[in-house]
Amino acid sequence: MQRLGIIGGTGLIKMSLGDQMAGSGLSLIRTDEIKAETKWGEVPLTCISFKKGNEQKELIFLQRHHNDKMSNKPPHKINHRANIMALKDSGCEAIMAVCSVGAISSDLPPGKVVLADQYIDFTGVESTFHDDNAIFTSVTEPFSNEINSKLEIILRNSQNFDSAEKLYYTYWLAHGPHFETRAEIDAIETLGGHMVGMTMPREAKLARELDIPYVAVCISSNWAAGREPGDSSADLSHKEVSSTANDKLEPVWDCLIGLLK
Repeated sequence: MQRLGIIGGTGLIKMSLGDQMAGSGLSLIRTDEIKAETKWGEVPLTCISFKKGNEQKELIFLQRHHNDKMSNKPPHKINHRANIMALKDSGCEAIMAVCSVGAISSDLPPGKVVLADQYIDFTGVESTFHDDNAIFTSVTEPFSNEINSKLEIILRNSQNFDSAEKLYYTYWLAHGPHFETRAEIDAIETLGGHMVGMTMPREAKLARELDIPYVAVCISSNWAAGREPGDSSADLSHKEVSSTANDKLEPVWDCLIGLLK
């Protein structure tokens, strides 16, 4: 892959590649900060160029919560159309989103890094480029199976998981910006959700409309409401969630380097 788009959120605040590149065969050429103009608004991007042998590789990083140097934009205010179009216009061959999620399934403890293979979105909020024409896009398989298969191998190796370890989960889209109640998490699990977050499926839908292969690497940053072992009434802290997610990035670095190589 020559040009890979990376979307970071709570689980990847900024792109800082240093020691992670050792032994990758990729050498850093340059890093540029640009602002991409789209019909839906301006989007800041970090463009990182690498060399591998005689080939040049590029990584285009987007922080989904960008807010013009102010506090991070809350999930319900993110301009997803501008974000995804900026990556499209940058020539990205695929998009790898990095997401921080609340774990519902008991086999998804904080610190585990997994893949989304389905999502459930009952928020009732549209996410489309087609406001004026009735164009219906199939999302039966919302994520790239080909790229997920590559990432599965990387994540198993990176986390020392054997073939029996579950790596694919269903992402439930919550509206946010509040965390969920215990009752909501119980209902989400009943309806098939394994992990919960506030952003990713809106990006996945837009990427599918533009025919950009899209995958979501999900970091379990916390137990969802009511699922903390030994304390079902424990409050959730955004600061702690962000801190945990950003401490568990080694498998994420392995994923993006693996795709570029």
